[in-house]
Amino acid sequence: MEFERRSLRLYAVTDRSWLRGSTLYEQVEKALRGGATFIQLREKSLDTESFIEEAGQIKILCEKYHVPFVINDNVEVALAVGADGVHVGQGDMAASDARKKLGAGKIIGVTARTVQQAAEAERQGADYLGTGAVFATSTKGDAKEISHGTLKEICRSVSIPVVAIGGITAGNVMELKGTGIEGVAVVSAVFASEDIESAARELRGLAEQLGGSK
Repeated sequence: MEFERRSLRLYAVTDRSWLRGSTLYEQVEKALRGGATFIQLREKSLDTESFIEEAGQIKILCEKYHVPFVINDNVEVALAVGADGVHVGQGDMAASDARKKLGAGKIIGVTARTVQQAAEAERQGADYLGTGAVFATSTKGDAKEISHGTLKEICRSVSIPVVAIGGITAGNVMELKGTGIEGVAVVSAVFASEDIESAARELRGLAEQLGGSK
């Protein structure tokens, strides 16, 4: 899947905490129908075999909707299913090492919370950055908030696109206008919603108004 900056407008990160009798596949399809432009599969507790099986199914789903599909942290699973790439945090594999394993044609995303981390990730070959938490969030207990000023500095300091993440909802997303971000990454704002498709559609419409960084 060819990577374009606009693919980051509405970046949906999965979380099975809110399945409510549904399957993750069904929820991801609802998000895609609503306009999600990028899917990250995040699984912290699945065994490798189940993770690979699930990832393979969702990869095919994302191909159907022509949306990039990356795996959180796990390069081996990404390789096993031929995912479009991976997203790695500061405590995970370096972007340069992920690039060596996955190859030149894959998407590498990196979490960066400072200008220094952003610059290093770009130097190592990252395709985009995920920056946050831009608002208070309960999805990741260890997430520390960063100021919108820092977010703006990070966007200015790199040439690769930046996605904001952390506590973003339809009610606060427009506060990020003018920061230079290319899009927003959301978890609970989509997947915890009673109507995932409608939630994604509303957020997509708002994200399109943010302007982008370039």
